[in-house]
Amino acid sequence: MNLNRYPYTSSRRVVMGKRMALAASQPLAVAAGAEIAFAGGNAVDTAIAMAAALTVTEPTSNGLGGDLFALVWDGKLHGLNASGRSPLGLTAEAFGGLSAVPPRDWRAVTVPGVVSGWAALSERFGRLPLKTVLEPAARYAEEGFPVAPETARAWVRTAALLPGLSHPAHAAFKQLFFRDGKAPSAGQIYASPAHAATLREIGRTAGRSFYQGTLAAKIVAFAAETDGFMSLEDLAAHHVDWVNPISISYRGYEVWEMPPNGQGIATLVALNILGALGEAGQLRDSVTTFHRQIEAMKLA
Repeated sequence: MNLNRYPYTSSRRVVMGKRMALAASQPLAVAAGAEIAFAGGNAVDTAIAMAAALTVTEPTSNGLGGDLFALVWDGKLHGLNASGRSPLGLTAEAFGGLSAVPPRDWRAVTVPGVVSGWAALSERFGRLPLKTVLEPAARYAEEGFPVAPETARAWVRTAALLPGLSHPAHAAFKQLFFRDGKAPSAGQIYASPAHAATLREIGRTAGRSFYQGTLAAKIVAFAAETDGFMSLEDLAAHHVDWVNPISISYRGYEVWEMPPNGQGIATLVALNILGALGEAGQLRDSVTTFHRQIEAMKLA
């Protein structure tokens, strides 16, 4: 069954069953996870399949240039930090006279970690080959998929930035995501054969091509052509870190998060603040409860 041909467009659809529980912000991503589960994949395989599908179906929020943090329970809790470091060639001098990192040029780019995270999770916990797990996402990219309404709205918001995108690297971005100079509309079929080829190369090499192979060479060549800082040395030196999660006790529950450099510690700090205030007797949806939660998160 080709799940790509089903016109899912709503992110508010709930399907209930007894065999599994899958959740993502885009229904086609859930369909990709279900496809892998029915093919014999386990929870880690389905999670990777959904994450890969989101890089295709929600490109305004997800991409192969991102990072990955994961908590995995197999009788013991494991933490995976697959975030990337700054390129060696990116020095303090590149930020001279600036009060903040420019958000849309090479100075904001770290070594992408998400692909290494998929590979590490698949190798340690997965049941199916990574190439199999990534195939639903690759098929979406190759054959095209109907753009969901919320994704289309985000795409249009990004289009408003186009007049200010003048860096040499932005030309390729515009060509890929804004064909004919505009964002795709809701329901429009959008395909990206190059994305499909990249996902299949990642799957075929279990992620190695992205850091020490054909894809790495392409990344570095593009950086060189567009005044970037990424080098083959940067990509080859990248590695994931298996870490010990951190936790607090809150109202009878043990809450676990990833340690820094992830943002999970903010959740734990906020819960400790709320625990010190005491929530006993407060209605869950009261003004006071909401106010305390908001202020606790601001302080955290």
